[in-house]
Amino acid sequence: EQLLGDTLIKYCYEWILMALGFVYWALAGLGITVIGTVLYRLLPKKFSIRCGRFLLSQAFRFFIGYLKITHLLILDDSDLKILAKKPGPMIVAPNHIALWDAVYLIAQIPDLICIMKGAILRNPFLGGGALVAGYIPNDSASQMLISASHRLKNGAKLLYFPEGTRTKHDAEWLNPFTNGVAVLSKHASAPIIPVFIRSNSRMFEKGRPLFRKPDFPLRISLTVGEAIYCPKDEQIEQFSKQLESQYIEELAKPHPLRRVQQS
Repeated sequence: EQLLGDTLIKYCYEWILMALGFVYWALAGLGITVIGTVLYRLLPKKFSIRCGRFLLSQAFRFFIGYLKITHLLILDDSDLKILAKKPGPMIVAPNHIALWDAVYLIAQIPDLICIMKGAILRNPFLGGGALVAGYIPNDSASQMLISASHRLKNGAKLLYFPEGTRTKHDAEWLNPFTNGVAVLSKHASAPIIPVFIRSNSRMFEKGRPLFRKPDFPLRISLTVGEAIYCPKDEQIEQFSKQLESQYIEELAKPHPLRRVQQS
């Protein structure tokens, strides 16, 4: 009975903490949207972008800090701190296991330009911050590639998920790669920086109910691989398949947080 009582208390405690996290996202998202929209209209673009990225990175850092302090999260992101100091243009290319993958990356690398769904830019909880931060919508693939390539040539750091969307529930390691990351690397002569995200949980995975409580603490690891370039004489499709194989080879290696297949 004592064990059952302790388990119930722990379950309720974690539910409350998780609910508070959702409340934070709602309030912070709306607040950043309002502030970001004002900054976007009042400040010169150069300064509004800096302010927008600072606001987002600080909001993300606070959220991660909350998860750590409440013991809901054990995070290993030391590689990102090193990557953040690396100069020059790059395409930061993680696998995409969960809805909040970008949060961990932007918290440590504030100047990342995120390519995101256009619907998110129109979302009242996230749209204002993303707009003022200068993020790129992917409504039009051609326009997205042109804009992203232009920014890379001007020294930007780009966040691009090669899978195009979150890893599907029934995928062994990841979804098939799109050709976008190869196109950008080839045309902008920019390195692809692989980031391998691993977790003991499938919280916020594609198709998983948003409010389904996972087992806490969440354990998440982000490791950075060696830079990869797309050769000028390489076929885009062939390079994308080779790149995908490299990711699978790495993610399939023995690791405490290696993806567990689920039925």
